[in-house]
This record gives sequence, C-alpha cells and structure tokens, in this order.
Amino acid sequence: MPVVRPVNAEQVADLLRSHRRVMPMGGASGVCGALRPGPGDLVIDMAAFSRIEVDEANLTVRVGAGVNGMVLERELNRRGLTLGHYPSSLPDATVGGLISTRSSGQESTRYGHVEDMLLGVTVALADGRVLEARAHPRTAAGPPFHLLFVGAEGGLGVVLEAELKVHRLPEAVLGRGWRLSSVEAGLEAMREVTQRELRPLVLRLYDPEDSAFQGLEGWSGGCLLVAAAAGPRAVAEAEAGELSAVAAAAGGEDLGEAAWKHWHEHRFDLSVRRLREVLAPPGSIVDTMDLGCRWTVLARLYREVKIRLAEHGVVLCHFAHPTAQGACGYFTFAAWAADEVAAQAAYRRAWEATMTAALEAGATISHHHGVGQLRAPWVQADLGDWWQVWELVRSALDPERRLNPHAVGGGQG
Repeated sequence: MPVVRPVNAEQVADLLRSHRRVMPMGGASGVCGALRPGPGDLVIDMAAFSRIEVDEANLTVRVGAGVNGMVLERELNRRGLTLGHYPSSLPDATVGGLISTRSSGQESTRYGHVEDMLLGVTVALADGRVLEARAHPRTAAGPPFHLLFVGAEGGLGVVLEAELKVHRLPEAVLGRGWRLSSVEAGLEAMREVTQRELRPLVLRLYDPEDSAFQGLEGWSGGCLLVAAAAGPRAVAEAEAGELSAVAAAAGGEDLGEAAWKHWHEHRFDLSVRRLREVLAPPGSIVDTMDLGCRWTVLARLYREVKIRLAEHGVVLCHFAHPTAQGACGYFTFAAWAADEVAAQAAYRRAWEATMTAALEAGATISHHHGVGQLRAPWVQADLGDWWQVWELVRSALDPERRLNPHAVGGGQG
C-alpha cells in the first residue's frame, strides 16, 4: 500500500491520472472505516496542503485540506476569530476530513455545521481536472455544486482547499449547568430553547449514565444539561437569562457556572481514542453511534437503542446539535467478550441492532460521522430513492471508479 504526499494540485492531478484507485487521507481520525486501502491502492497524504490565509475584512479563511482543525482554530483565535467548529476529533481531524464526513461540532447550535461554514472548495476530479473554489457569500447562479463533496468521503473527488466563514470571538461567554430529573425533561428543555429561536453557543444533555461519567464532583444522579450563551455581553446576559428560565421551567436544579467550566475544560477528554486506550485488553469493544431524528421520536428512539445495546454491554448517551426540528442522540457503547472472535460477533450484533432501531424509527443512521464501511449495509435503506442520485453522480464523476471504493456505502446496491 503506497503512500505519497503531493505538495500541490498538479501533483494530485497527475496521481489521479496515473493510478487505478486513489484515496485521500487527512488525520485518519474517522471512526466508520471510510479509509481502508487494499492491495495496489494509492493513499494520498494531504498534510502538505497546509495553507491558512485569513481575510479579516470579509471574515473568511482559505485553508488547505491537510490543515489540522485545532491548528486552524488556534491561528484564528490569535487574531480574535473563531471557526466555531469543535468536533471531539478536532485535535486529530483535518479540514478535508471534516468536509468529507459532513462534520458537526459542539458549538453547532450557534455556528452551524461544516456545510453551513463552507463557501467553496477546490477539488481534483477522478480524471485529474482541478476545479477552483467558486466562493461567494451566496449565489443563485445554479445549484451549490460544492456541497456535492460534503459528506462524499472522497468518493467524488479529492478536496484540496476550502474557503470557510469565520466569526469574531464573542465578547462574553456565560455558561452553567442544571440537573434534570429525566431524559424526557431534558429533551423538552432543549426543544423549547431551539423553538424559541434562542441560539446558545452550546446546548447538550447527558443521560444518567453519561452524566455520571462526566466526573462532576459530588454528582448524585439525574441528567446533566449544559448550556452557554455568547456574544456582546448584554446580548449574552439576556440569552443566558432565557436559558435559565427554560431550564427552571423543566424542573432543572441550577448547578451554577462550575458545571459549565468543568465540561468546557474536559470536553475533549472522552474521545474514542482515549476509551480505546482504557479498553485495550483483547475482547474489549468500544465505539460511538450518532443518530439524528425529530423531536417527536427522539425519546422513544433513545429508549429502544438503550434496551438493544444494553444486551451487549454498557451504554452512555448524550444529546447534541439541536435544531427546531430535532437533535442527535450520541451513544457510546462498551463491552467485553471472552476473546476477539466473540468480541467481533458482539460488535456486529450491536451495530445491527442500533441501525435497525434507527431505520424503524425513521431516524438517519448517521448524524455526523459519515458512512464508511460500518454503516454501508444500511445506507441504501437510509437514502431510499436518493440512492439512485448518488449512484448517478458518482458514475458521472468517477466512471472508472478511481476514487475511494468505501465512500458512502461503496459497492452496496
């Protein structure tokens, strides 16, 4: 499996023209197995695409696909700016990977998801053609073709650069936490916040098991809700007051600023990578599953998935990325088996149970982690009639299948 590191678009184009199958690689932090090269496949390491060019007047940044997310955020912070994109993978992920998996971050309630930040992309197509970014604040001159590459997992082209919106760092950030009696009460509070058109910086709810896992001193049960308001101080103070009123109406016990500060300081601690280190012995299993659905079915889906996964191991869940229409249920699953063979069988059963529950409830099988190989058996059912569109677009842009074979379901169908 050869790995090459091109330094410019022309070199990428030459590689695409001269090899049968090519897969771009960023930080290799994906958790769904979208990048799994086989014999003879060529892996393109995008690390040399490292340009960061900030336009402070127009609040945009042009950035190479290989730029690490945390490096970009720190460079923006140095200038008093932020991208506002904080996925748990940020210390490892690259801009190209965030785009290719259709990423969401912890501050999505205020700043949106990666597709909301993306103004344009420069991509290399399978035949070696390079399409330069066509970035405008907005245009009605045709469909937004750059969005074809968001979530395409390297199956339609190689993302080389992106132009993204950035924001000024808020003058004030006011956060706190509350203890809610149940998941249902917490979800109702989240729904009320979003449907009242508040735009908190962060709004996250943890179920009882995940709440206990957060490490808050003296935690005595219930569900942890954390939220923060941001902006000019007067605006942040007004919104913080509204958030507190909603939490109180839901029966929330005010835990003060300490709960928020603890969450913020430790928000990258519970990554899958760390859990894998903890669960290193043979026969151990750990993974995360992100499902998205409407408010009217979210609590029921949560209960059903918890029941199905609890048969196989320990299950934690938190809820994030809420909109007026729904939110993401993010499950962390851990189990132990007698040996690796038994562990793999249990792992497959857990995924089958979860994906089946999601489809039965009308949820999407992936909110922001992508498809890869893990979700490939179920992606056609999720896309429904739109699977035909994916196949048509892919066949048009990559008729010889030179690009990632595992993208968005690979050879399913």
